[in-house]
Amino acid sequence: MDRLESMAIFLAVVDEGGFAAAARKMKISPPVVTRAISDLETAIGVRLLTRTTRIVRVTDVGARYAEDCRRVLADITEMEDLAAGAHGAVRGRLVVTAPALFGRMYVTPIVMEYLRRYPEAEVECRFADRIINMMDEGIDVAVRIGHLPDSSYQAIPVGTVRRVVCASPDYLSKHGTPQVPDDLRQHVTVSSNSISTSPDWRFTKGDASTLVRVQPRMTVLSNDEAIIAALDGFGITRVLSYMVAPHLSDGRLVEVLREHETPTLPVHVVQHEGRHAARKVRAFLDLAVGELRGERPAKE
Repeated sequence: MDRLESMAIFLAVVDEGGFAAAARKMKISPPVVTRAISDLETAIGVRLLTRTTRIVRVTDVGARYAEDCRRVLADITEMEDLAAGAHGAVRGRLVVTAPALFGRMYVTPIVMEYLRRYPEAEVECRFADRIINMMDEGIDVAVRIGHLPDSSYQAIPVGTVRRVVCASPDYLSKHGTPQVPDDLRQHVTVSSNSISTSPDWRFTKGDASTLVRVQPRMTVLSNDEAIIAALDGFGITRVLSYMVAPHLSDGRLVEVLREHETPTLPVHVVQHEGRHAARKVRAFLDLAVGELRGERPAKE
């Protein structure tokens, strides 16, 4: 089998997490996938994938080889496009991830604009309140909120967000407004595990840092649910600023303890192909970075 074809099949197995799924994606039979991987491993002389009856995992060597394959295939595709006079054409499937609410509020409009601009492109959105491993799950572009660990990924800063403590005017009129973080012990709080599973809420003022152990009467899995409870006047919650920006703007929620808030969190757009990124990735990055840097809620 042609080496480049085998490399493409190998990447499909890595991205889809299995031989059968890769076969469906590539529109070939599972035995062809098996033979392609076997041929690659024989030619290279190393194990690229670890297979069991239930799962397929990429080895450390296989992960590095997958990055090289992406780079080689992207370069070849670009060379062919240029030779065919297709400079500037953007096509193919792009997989994008972001935190659930941020993705819905800010990334979805970017995706729709990208698809309007590039009719030959398609996008799969995987918005979730968990960190999705880009290599393991075949992600092309990710939006990350928070400080990033050191890695070989390319991370482009696009803004910052704040942790805000807020409640409805109705709740505050009935129960009073907390003036210092310790006052939260006397209030009804709603905690979202999407923000943190810790019972401690951290606050800062100047150089001083304070931890307040809250005892939430309501704990939810999603930020949406915490915001709904706050809007309904049930209690005080802590979420990221972009999540409640519209409600703070229209007065349905009121921010409290602003002078005690913690430092801002950075927002990055991340991709793992570096300067060898495929044209579809570069086109999305250009659009996303420009749009997110212009979004007021994503700023400090």
